[in-house]
Amino acid sequence: MDSSRIALALESMRWVNLSNRHDVCAAFEAVMVSRESDRAVFRELFDRYFQAPAPTGLPLTSALAASPAPVEEQAPQRALDALTPGLLAAQTPQDDLDEETEEDMTADARFSASQRERLQQADFRTLDAWEYRQVERWARNIRGVLPQHPGRRTRAGSRGSQPHWPRALREAARLEGEVLRVPRRTRRKQPLPVLVLVDVSGSMERYTRLLMAFLHAATRDARRRDVFAIGTTLTDLTAAFRQADTDRMLAEASQRIPDFAGGTRLGSALTGLLRHHARRLVGRRTVTLLITDGLDTGEPAELDAALSGLKRHTGRLLWLNPMLRFDGYQPLARGARVMSRQVDSMLPVHNLDSLQSLAHSLQRLLQT
Repeated sequence: MDSSRIALALESMRWVNLSNRHDVCAAFEAVMVSRESDRAVFRELFDRYFQAPAPTGLPLTSALAASPAPVEEQAPQRALDALTPGLLAAQTPQDDLDEETEEDMTADARFSASQRERLQQADFRTLDAWEYRQVERWARNIRGVLPQHPGRRTRAGSRGSQPHWPRALREAARLEGEVLRVPRRTRRKQPLPVLVLVDVSGSMERYTRLLMAFLHAATRDARRRDVFAIGTTLTDLTAAFRQADTDRMLAEASQRIPDFAGGTRLGSALTGLLRHHARRLVGRRTVTLLITDGLDTGEPAELDAALSGLKRHTGRLLWLNPMLRFDGYQPLARGARVMSRQVDSMLPVHNLDSLQSLAHSLQRLLQT
């Protein structure tokens, strides 16, 4: 819903009787609904919002005549999802996870191959509430995004430069002192440490929740994982990401972020990151994932200096950009131009296909 359509909806109220519930609903529906499949959802939301005193106390609410709420056994799920307060807030209580799992399995069975393929390729911004929920659940099941590297610790294996004598002696003890083969020491593989910087501005609103849910599950095995939200200020979400449950993580993040769906000042936020959290950025192996559309309102010079400092403290700097959903996209905005010069690569993150290919893309980039 863009600002021009909201303005038109408000203008339409000048031409209807505000005390007539039906007229107000019809005017809003004519302006706000563009797909036939959304009409039932809109009417359900309208009825539910105006059937009781609104918590916001808007004048329009008090002007509408009260009418009996429709009797239904259960509201459509899409309407219930849309009524959930806060985009980042958990949608399902922890106690209901078993019921949700059964419901989700039923929902999966209803999908045809063509429907699943359509949602795989659909831009997150275009999904309705029910589709968004399904796609988010699929995104949480994507694993192995971070490339692995040989760590310092070793384990027994068939290959390696050094013998693994403790394992050799244990095997010899079982075989009456005979050594049939000498096990080797091989270095354990472990995921690279990751620094996640996610833009929580208004233009990123439809992507933020889903990408945070995806990264919470996909980077769970990272040896070190630091997460910050960037808006007009910098918010540390590392503690929230330690939650084992993704819904609880989203609920805690929602409480921590004071400027969700506001503006973006990347340069100022990154400068604060370098100034106050420099010790957490040391590590040439650290992969920095900067998730933003590049629509920055700060000073380009400050952003340029901050990105240069970030690259000196960490390893690869990768820009995950949902604007790559547009064919022929060029970083023409001021902040986007600065970022395109500083980052090591720019990758799409606007649909399920792009998230599933992210692991391969990261592996390829880090090997070059």
